[in-house]
Amino acid sequence: MCWSGFAKTTQQTSFKLVDTTQTQETQPKSLTFTASTDQRFFFFNDTRTPDNRRYAVSVYGLRAGFLFPARHDRPALQGGRSASFKAGAGFYFLNQHLDRPGILPNTSESVTRRLRMATVYYERFLLRRKSFEVSMPIEFGYGHSRYEINNDQVGSHEVARGVFLPLGVGVSAAYQFPTLRWFRPLHWFGLNILTGYRFILKKDIAESGINYTGLYLSVGPSFFLENLTADIKYWRQKRKKKRQ
Repeated sequence: MCWSGFAKTTQQTSFKLVDTTQTQETQPKSLTFTASTDQRFFFFNDTRTPDNRRYAVSVYGLRAGFLFPARHDRPALQGGRSASFKAGAGFYFLNQHLDRPGILPNTSESVTRRLRMATVYYERFLLRRKSFEVSMPIEFGYGHSRYEINNDQVGSHEVARGVFLPLGVGVSAAYQFPTLRWFRPLHWFGLNILTGYRFILKKDIAESGINYTGLYLSVGPSFFLENLTADIKYWRQKRKKKRQ
């Protein structure tokens, strides 16, 4: 039996699962949160070997910020996790025992140094591909140092404090491990190399020979938080598709 004047239509709903870690989907359309640990090797003037050579001191830190998408076409940023620059803040700390007497004025005892430093940074990408990126970070911060002078022989304990304003410029290169279908967390990690020079705009303790101006170097593993969040989004889409 046919009913004239009536027509039945069927609307078919399709659902496309998007892998947010692929090239065409990882170019951010808005801000993307990013964070990473940051271990650096600082070369301080007051940390030297017996033959008067400076050696590296490990300073540990954490950086967090946002990836900003490119507003204009930049050929050097095509073909991968495209972003024009990232900006944010970092925090660094150091606990070090100096066995070199006389580092502070009018003292002959060894010193324990506690260093804390907060920074804001702007890091422009020079080259950014799917698994490799080169950038130039510029940092400015505020540092606080505390020196504890202990003399066990006479039972004395003194504390000296100082502040400093660091400005740093460097070059960073990072490599991201490839994505494996059977083990996606691999591409959350990679390797990072960072080198630069730090200028001290305000000296720590003016009467001493302490000055944090100098080179710094960082070589070690890197964690890409933006890849983790992209995978979480991908897995949620995949679970939603299975439920439907």
